Amino acid sequence: MSRRVDHEYDYLFKIVLIGDSGVGKSNILSRFTRNEFCLESKSTIGVEFATKTLQVDGKTVKAQIWDTAGQERYRAITSAYYRGAVGALLVYDITKRQTFENVQRWLRELRDHADSNIVIMMAGNKSDLNHLRAVPEEDAHVLAEKEELSFLETSALEALNIDKAFQIILADIYHIISKKAFAAQEAANTTGLPGHGTTINVGEVSGNLNKKTCCST
Repeated sequence: MSRRVDHEYDYLFKIVLIGDSGVGKSNILSRFTRNEFCLESKSTIGVEFATKTLQVDGKTVKAQIWDTAGQERYRAITSAYYRGAVGALLVYDITKRQTFENVQRWLRELRDHADSNIVIMMAGNKSDLNHLRAVPEEDAHVLAEKEELSFLETSALEALNIDKAFQIILADIYHIISKKAFAAQEAANTTGLPGHGTTINVGEVSGNLNKKTCCST
């Protein structure tokens, strides 16, 4: 469950890393979770995941981050892993224009398979290769605004904005869940006698909250 109070964490959030093959998703994952970078990183086969625990508004949040393969032949396998995801980091390579052009396709796939309330951030990776830039930062800002996405340029090599990207995603997820929980509590406080229709709706809100924010290992 996403809401779990124990000695390890208060919340567990599933986040997916998506984008074309070779944009640096695996190195983003290893930099965030282990502070490692591999120059000879190989293409991901299927799906891999790692976890990291951090603090969000005084709560201990465990991020379970799934690194999905970008190659077309694995797409049928990885689409199932969108289920239960409450956040997504959509990555493109600033030195390869085609990876940016494909962002729209990845967005469609994400919105087809993931929850409609999923928090999405777009990341232009490999900002350390600015001299080879093929995607102006302004183009990315325009797309992010159009699609209502958060946006950062990152560098897994230099550890630039990697932690920040995940912290923003996790904070946004936490605030959404907190607002839903508050709304459900407010509805419960203003309900009439038990058993009335509004009470049933509160139960549905709570059920939907658990459904949207749960993820399994």
